Amino acid sequence: MQITLKNGQSVTFRKYDDRDFIDIQQMNHREGWNNLVERGEETKASWKNSNIAYVVTVDENIIAYIRGLTDEQITLYICELLIQEEFRSYGIGRELLEYVHRLYPKTRIEMLASSSSQTYYEHLGYRSFYGYRKTIDE
Repeated sequence: MQITLKNGQSVTFRKYDDRDFIDIQQMNHREGWNNLVERGEETKASWKNSNIAYVVTVDENIIAYIRGLTDEQITLYICELLIQEEFRSYGIGRELLEYVHRLYPKTRIEMLASSSSQTYYEHLGYRSFYGYRKTIDE
């Protein structure tokens, strides 16, 4: 799917392909998402097992991605949403979220956010909720 951004530039949304993983990991590294980078094999498997897995490209270069899971009826959980810094504020994040929500319109979107992204999601109309997290080793 092709869309035009606020700056007039055209980008392409497409399904994730295994060949995209190297570029995704480079984006994760630049963003400082070290857990995803250090757990490379697990991260790659998570992409393979996600029913929400899309990338955004400009001239075949990945500039953004979204990965998530859904039961297709109640919940659509966004695991990661990342846009390269130089492409932020052009509406890519909003478009990605709206795109995947239109695929599963009966669901509610849930996601975790950092303190730096909180105002972004609130601006898009998302409300905060309380949750918990625990790994097997904790």
